[in-house]
Amino acid sequence: MIQFSGVYKGYRPNHYHLKDINFTIEKGEFVFLTGSSGAGKTTLLKILFCEERPDQGNILVQGQNIARLKPSAVPYYRRNIGFIFQDFRLILQKTVFENVALALRVLHLSQGEIRKKVGDTLALVGLEFKKDLKCLDLSGGEQQRVCIARAFVNRPPIILADEPTGNLDFDLSVHFLSLLKDIQARGTTIIVATHNRELVEVAKKRVIHIKEGHAVSHASQGKSGSPL
Repeated sequence: MIQFSGVYKGYRPNHYHLKDINFTIEKGEFVFLTGSSGAGKTTLLKILFCEERPDQGNILVQGQNIARLKPSAVPYYRRNIGFIFQDFRLILQKTVFENVALALRVLHLSQGEIRKKVGDTLALVGLEFKKDLKCLDLSGGEQQRVCIARAFVNRPPIILADEPTGNLDFDLSVHFLSLLKDIQARGTTIIVATHNRELVEVAKKRVIHIKEGHAVSHASQGKSGSPL
């Protein structure tokens, strides 16, 4: 599904932020990216989203080398990826329904298709009865669920999340991960960048740890009896 081979990325000549990154993520896998602040987690996600280009190396996503992707092909590639941001990036004056529907309107779907897909997705995250509320009237946890719905409404094969629980307390963070696990069960590949070590331990999922520019993969880990 996703394969990094010899990937380097830097922002100054001869100084690489990411160095010889090599790993594979299988279809339907749930993986955490961990590391200290500034380690390169967000940079790696931006490379996967084609917001940044690697300086060297190859990145295969569903058999396509996105390191060589033409700019004109990037919007079509991104239709296969949902992105959950730490700062939500919701349009607060618009309703829950309108925020989630935006991801479908660019695909020129019919109004009936949009209503069906948005309704089904809001039910998945438990917001079907708040679809007509403006996002500014929601709690932080509810806004995060809108973000999940927006990322998943088009049923992309991959969802990326960048420090998605940074503004949530621990209980809400665990609930957030439970929702992502439900989405993973439908075959979606999930990649979550976080520095929250306690959450990673609870989740018991595979970890790719970034330290000094290098990536080391670890098997699933965590505490027994975890709710995830």
